[in-house]
Order: sequence, then structure tokens, then C-alpha cells
Amino acid sequence: MTGSVASVSAGAFERITRRRGRVRGRRQTSWALVALFVGPSLALYVLFMIVPFIGTLQLSLSAWDGFAPEKTPVGLANYQALLGDEDFWRALSNNVVWAVIGTAAPIAIGLALAIVLWSGAGFRTGFRAIYFLPVILPVVVIGLVWGWIYNPLFGVLNTALEAVGLDDWSRGWLGDPDTALVAVLIAAIWSTFGFCVVMFLAGLQGIDLNLVDAAKVDGANAWQRFRHVLLPGIAPVFTFVLTITLVGAFSVFDIVYVMTRGGPGTATETMAGYAYKMAFNRNFAGYGSAISMVIAIISLVLAVALLRFRERGRTR
Repeated sequence: MTGSVASVSAGAFERITRRRGRVRGRRQTSWALVALFVGPSLALYVLFMIVPFIGTLQLSLSAWDGFAPEKTPVGLANYQALLGDEDFWRALSNNVVWAVIGTAAPIAIGLALAIVLWSGAGFRTGFRAIYFLPVILPVVVIGLVWGWIYNPLFGVLNTALEAVGLDDWSRGWLGDPDTALVAVLIAAIWSTFGFCVVMFLAGLQGIDLNLVDAAKVDGANAWQRFRHVLLPGIAPVFTFVLTITLVGAFSVFDIVYVMTRGGPGTATETMAGYAYKMAFNRNFAGYGSAISMVIAIISLVLAVALLRFRERGRTR
């Protein structure tokens, strides 16, 4: 009896050992697959994102003109200098204006157009391509086209105003400090809202139409259906679009540089443009890096706050 029990125990132990060996082999294989597929992209991310970020952080704590063989450590002196830099605060205020208008306008336009297309408008595919076309155009092309539109001598905008008798409204839109920022913002909104249309339309296509029909049967009007059915249905997409546009508003550089280079004066200067100017035009690489780190911190805080807000909404 004792021998049979011992043989059974030995057999059970053998089976458990073999099973553990198979599980361990699978885990080793899965980790190998993870390393195979994730490793190259992770290496590129570390090489082109993490390493430059650490380098910029170190540079922001030093004084360097971009040419000297050694960098002089200055601690937080560059960040302290930002507190009293009026040009920096003017650039930050321009970014805040850009964040408010440049985020709200394309989202509102994109959401309205997406709902119209989703509701059964004809030629949806064609309209989607037309709206998305500015997104795929190079920023240089967009800047040049809108520069011609705003041209004070032969621009389409001034010509149209003069044609309808509004000669007093015509001006050099990009040369006037009162209108330059708004003019660049309009060009940026035109180049962005198509992205919002496509993203919102993709989110709307995932909504169950039975919910919309049930809301109609219950007597919900268009606003109530939008508020209680459509908006919750596209909440993840809405948060994603809001994050992309809002974070992009604090790092905008290309379209401003192409159209105005921050002028006239500092009327359209943004933090990214100011960082570029300080680092490469005035050879204050450490100071420019400090501005870049401020942009990174603001972007990171906004992204984390919006994502946490989205997760909190899911748990309710």
C-alpha cells in the first residue's frame, strides 16, 4: 500500500514538473517575441526621444553658446532668468491664446461637420477627403498659400473686401500687430480641423444607432441626443483629439515661422519660436533649452491631466 502511494506521488510530481517546464518554456518564448517586436521600436524611442530629452535637460542647467568646447554649469539660473524675461511671458501669453482659440475652433468645427456627415449627408467620402487634404499638405505650402491670401497688395482677402466696399478693413494682415496672431491662427485652424472631422467621424460610426432611435422615441431633442448619447459615445476620441490639439498649441512653431517668424515684433512669437531664436540666432543654447523644458513640462502636465480626467470619467 505504501509503495503504491509512493508511486502515485512520484507520478504526480513528474506531471507537475513537466507542466511547469512547459509553462516556463512558453514564458521564455513570449518574452523572446516581446523583445523581437518591441525591442527595435523601444531602441529608436530611447535613441531619438529619451537621450535628447536628457541632453536638453542637462543643457538647460548650463551656459553654452553652441561653439565652446565646454559647457559652464549654472544650475537653475536659466530658469530664474525666465521669470523676469518679458519676451518669454509675451510668447507664453500668445501660446495661451493659441491654446484657447486653436483648440476650441477646430474641435467645434470638426465635431459639427462630423455629425453632419454621420447623419447621412451625401458624398461623405468626397467631403472627408476634402476636409482632410489640408492636414496632409506640408506646412510650408500652407504658410505660403495663406501668405498670398493675406498679401496687402494682391491678396485675395483684401481684394474681396475692396470688391464689396469694405476698403477700410483691408490692411497688411500679417504686418499689423493687432491682427497678425489671429491671421496665423486662422491658417492653423484651417489646416487642423480636417483631422478633427476624421477622428470624430470614426468615433461616431461606433455608436449604436438603436440608442439614438430610443432617445428620439423618448422625446429627446437634437441637443439632448448630442449631450446624452453622442458625446458620451465619442468621449475617448474627444479626449484624444483635445489632448493632441491642446498639447500641440504649446509647442507650435512651424506655421508661425513660415508665415511671420514671430513678427511683427513679438506679436506672433511662441515659446518654441522664442527657444529657437535664443538657441540658434542669439547663441544662448542653455537658455533656449530651458525654454524647451518649460514647453515639455507644460505639455506633460496637460497630457497627464486630460488622461486622468478621462479615466476618472470611465470609473463613474
